[in-house]
Amino acid sequence: MNLENYKLKGDKLPIFTYPDAVLSQVATPVTSFGVELEKLVGNMLFTMYHAPGIGLAAPQVGESIRLFVLDVDYDREVITNSSGEEEVRMTGYAPMVFINPVITGTSGQTFFEEGCLSVPGVYEEVKRFETIHVKFQNLQGEFQEITADDMLAICIQHENDHLDGILFIERLSNLKKNFYKKKMAKERGR
Repeated sequence: MNLENYKLKGDKLPIFTYPDAVLSQVATPVTSFGVELEKLVGNMLFTMYHAPGIGLAAPQVGESIRLFVLDVDYDREVITNSSGEEEVRMTGYAPMVFINPVITGTSGQTFFEEGCLSVPGVYEEVKRFETIHVKFQNLQGEFQEITADDMLAICIQHENDHLDGILFIERLSNLKKNFYKKKMAKERGR
Protein backbone atom coordinates (compact mmCIF):
# COMPACT_ATOMS: atom_id res chain seq x y z
CA MET A 1 0.00 0.00 0.00
CA ASN A 2 1.45 3.36 -1.03
CA LEU A 3 0.47 5.82 1.70
CA GLU A 4 1.38 8.75 -0.53
CA ASN A 5 -1.70 8.13 -2.71
CA TYR A 6 -4.06 9.02 0.11
CA LYS A 7 -3.29 12.72 0.05
CA LEU A 8 -5.38 13.00 -3.12
CA LYS A 9 -8.00 10.29 -2.87
CA GLY A 10 -10.13 8.72 -0.20
CA ASP A 11 -13.35 9.28 1.68
CA LYS A 12 -13.51 12.12 4.16
CA LEU A 13 -14.67 10.60 7.43
CA PRO A 14 -16.71 12.46 10.05
CA ILE A 15 -14.58 13.59 12.99
CA PHE A 16 -16.19 13.01 16.37
CA THR A 17 -15.93 15.87 18.85
CA TYR A 18 -16.13 16.20 22.62
CA PRO A 19 -18.21 14.87 24.39
CA ASP A 20 -18.87 11.95 21.99
CA ALA A 21 -18.60 8.72 24.01
CA VAL A 22 -16.15 7.01 21.62
CA LEU A 23 -13.53 9.61 22.59
CA SER A 24 -13.52 8.51 26.24
CA GLN A 25 -13.28 4.75 25.61
CA VAL A 26 -10.08 2.72 25.83
CA ALA A 27 -9.61 1.37 22.30
CA THR A 28 -9.22 -2.34 21.59
CA PRO A 29 -6.13 -3.85 19.93
CA VAL A 30 -6.11 -4.40 16.18
CA THR A 31 -6.05 -8.13 15.46
CA SER A 32 -7.03 -8.26 11.79
CA PHE A 33 -4.71 -6.87 9.12
CA GLY A 34 -5.83 -6.63 5.52
CA VAL A 35 -7.84 -4.72 2.95
CA GLU A 36 -10.42 -3.27 5.39
CA LEU A 37 -7.70 -1.91 7.68
CA GLU A 38 -5.83 -0.45 4.68
CA LYS A 39 -9.02 1.25 3.51
CA LEU A 40 -9.61 2.75 6.97
CA VAL A 41 -5.99 4.00 7.13
CA GLY A 42 -6.29 5.53 3.66
CA ASN A 43 -9.51 7.33 4.56
CA MET A 44 -8.01 8.50 7.86
CA LEU A 45 -4.99 9.99 6.06
CA PHE A 46 -7.24 11.70 3.51
CA THR A 47 -9.40 13.07 6.33
CA MET A 48 -6.38 14.23 8.34
CA TYR A 49 -4.79 16.08 5.42
CA HIS A 50 -8.04 17.80 4.48
CA ALA A 51 -9.21 18.65 8.03
CA PRO A 52 -6.36 19.90 8.21
CA GLY A 53 -4.38 18.19 10.96
CA ILE A 54 -1.06 16.47 11.60
CA GLY A 55 -2.48 13.42 13.39
CA LEU A 56 -5.71 11.46 13.60
CA ALA A 57 -6.60 8.51 15.83
CA ALA A 58 -9.19 5.88 14.92
CA PRO A 59 -11.49 6.80 17.86
CA GLN A 60 -11.76 10.31 16.40
CA VAL A 61 -13.50 8.80 13.36
CA GLY A 62 -15.69 6.50 15.45
CA GLU A 63 -13.49 3.38 15.36
CA SER A 64 -12.44 2.34 18.87
CA ILE A 65 -9.29 0.48 17.81
CA ARG A 66 -5.62 1.10 18.63
CA LEU A 67 -4.57 2.87 15.45
CA PHE A 68 -3.47 6.36 14.51
CA VAL A 69 -1.94 8.12 11.52
CA LEU A 70 0.23 11.21 11.47
CA ASP A 71 2.41 13.39 9.30
CA VAL A 72 4.41 16.10 11.04
CA ASP A 73 6.45 16.95 7.92
CA TYR A 74 3.99 17.97 5.22
CA ASP A 75 3.53 21.59 4.18
CA ARG A 76 0.14 23.16 3.55
CA GLU A 77 -0.07 26.43 1.66
CA VAL A 78 -3.10 28.39 0.45
CA ILE A 79 -2.39 29.80 -3.01
CA THR A 80 -4.34 31.73 -5.63
CA ASN A 81 -4.52 29.80 -8.89
CA SER A 82 -4.53 31.27 -12.42
CA SER A 83 -8.35 31.59 -12.28
CA GLY A 84 -8.06 33.80 -9.21
CA GLU A 85 -9.49 31.12 -6.90
CA GLU A 86 -7.86 30.04 -3.65
CA GLU A 87 -6.72 26.44 -3.41
CA VAL A 88 -4.60 24.43 -1.04
CA ARG A 89 -1.24 23.07 -2.14
CA MET A 90 0.19 20.29 0.03
CA THR A 91 3.77 19.04 -0.38
CA GLY A 92 6.46 17.10 1.47
CA TYR A 93 4.30 14.18 2.60
CA ALA A 94 5.70 11.69 5.12
CA PRO A 95 2.68 9.74 6.40
CA MET A 96 3.15 7.30 9.27
CA VAL A 97 0.83 4.60 10.61
CA PHE A 98 0.97 3.30 14.18
CA ILE A 99 -1.02 0.16 15.04
CA ASN A 100 -1.15 -1.16 18.61
CA PRO A 101 1.48 1.35 19.77
CA VAL A 102 3.14 1.06 23.18
CA ILE A 103 5.40 3.78 24.55
CA THR A 104 8.23 1.84 26.20
CA GLY A 105 10.58 4.62 27.23
CA THR A 106 10.50 8.34 27.98
CA SER A 107 12.91 11.10 28.92
CA GLY A 108 12.93 14.85 29.44
CA GLN A 109 10.00 17.23 29.51
CA THR A 110 8.76 19.88 27.14
CA PHE A 111 5.76 22.16 26.81
CA PHE A 112 3.96 22.64 23.52
CA GLU A 113 0.77 24.40 22.46
CA GLU A 114 -1.57 21.67 21.22
CA GLY A 115 -4.90 21.64 19.46
CA CYS A 116 -7.15 18.76 18.46
CA LEU A 117 -9.62 18.08 15.67
CA SER A 118 -11.97 16.61 18.30
CA VAL A 119 -11.75 19.74 20.46
CA PRO A 120 -12.09 22.46 17.80
CA GLY A 121 -10.98 25.98 18.62
CA VAL A 122 -9.03 25.08 21.79
CA TYR A 123 -5.25 25.56 21.91
CA GLU A 124 -3.36 25.16 25.17
CA GLU A 125 0.17 24.41 26.33
CA VAL A 126 0.57 20.78 27.40
CA LYS A 127 3.47 19.12 29.23
CA ARG A 128 4.85 16.11 27.34
CA PHE A 129 7.92 13.93 27.35
CA GLU A 130 10.67 15.35 25.16
CA THR A 131 11.86 11.98 23.81
CA ILE A 132 9.98 8.69 23.62
CA HIS A 133 10.61 5.15 22.44
CA VAL A 134 7.59 3.45 20.90
CA LYS A 135 6.91 -0.08 19.66
CA PHE A 136 4.08 -0.61 17.16
CA GLN A 137 2.88 -2.62 14.19
CA ASN A 138 2.70 -1.45 10.59
CA LEU A 139 -0.11 -2.15 8.11
CA GLN A 140 1.26 -5.63 7.42
CA GLY A 141 1.28 -6.45 11.15
CA GLU A 142 5.09 -6.34 11.34
CA PHE A 143 6.55 -5.12 14.62
CA GLN A 144 8.63 -1.96 14.51
CA GLU A 145 10.08 0.52 16.96
CA ILE A 146 11.40 4.07 16.83
CA THR A 147 12.80 6.72 19.10
CA ALA A 148 11.13 10.08 18.53
CA ASP A 149 11.68 13.60 19.77
CA ASP A 150 10.44 17.12 19.07
CA MET A 151 7.15 17.40 17.17
CA LEU A 152 7.03 13.69 16.29
CA ALA A 153 7.24 12.69 19.98
CA ILE A 154 4.55 15.23 20.94
CA CYS A 155 2.21 14.07 18.18
CA ILE A 156 2.66 10.37 19.03
CA GLN A 157 1.87 11.07 22.69
CA HIS A 158 -1.20 13.14 21.77
CA GLU A 159 -2.58 10.50 19.40
CA ASN A 160 -1.71 7.64 21.76
CA ASP A 161 -3.74 9.41 24.46
CA HIS A 162 -6.78 9.14 22.16
CA LEU A 163 -6.36 5.35 22.20
CA ASP A 164 -6.63 5.45 26.00
CA GLY A 165 -9.73 7.68 25.94
CA ILE A 166 -7.81 10.81 26.96
CA LEU A 167 -8.27 14.18 25.26
CA PHE A 168 -5.47 16.73 25.61
CA ILE A 169 -7.72 18.96 27.75
CA GLU A 170 -7.53 16.23 30.41
CA ARG A 171 -3.85 17.16 30.79
CA LEU A 172 -4.65 20.79 31.70
CA SER A 173 -5.18 22.24 35.16
CA ASN A 174 -8.55 21.41 36.73
CA LEU A 175 -9.65 25.02 36.27
CA LYS A 176 -8.89 25.09 32.54
CA LYS A 177 -10.18 21.55 31.99
CA ASN A 178 -13.54 22.36 33.63
CA PHE A 179 -13.78 25.69 31.79
CA TYR A 180 -13.35 24.05 28.37
CA LYS A 181 -15.64 21.13 29.16
CA LYS A 182 -18.45 23.49 30.21
CA LYS A 183 -17.85 25.77 27.24
CA MET A 184 -17.92 22.90 24.72
CA ALA A 185 -20.99 21.31 26.30
CA LYS A 186 -22.78 24.67 26.12
CA GLU A 187 -21.76 25.22 22.48
CA ARG A 188 -22.85 21.71 21.55
CA GLY A 189 -26.24 22.26 23.22
CA ARG A 190 -27.06 25.15 20.90
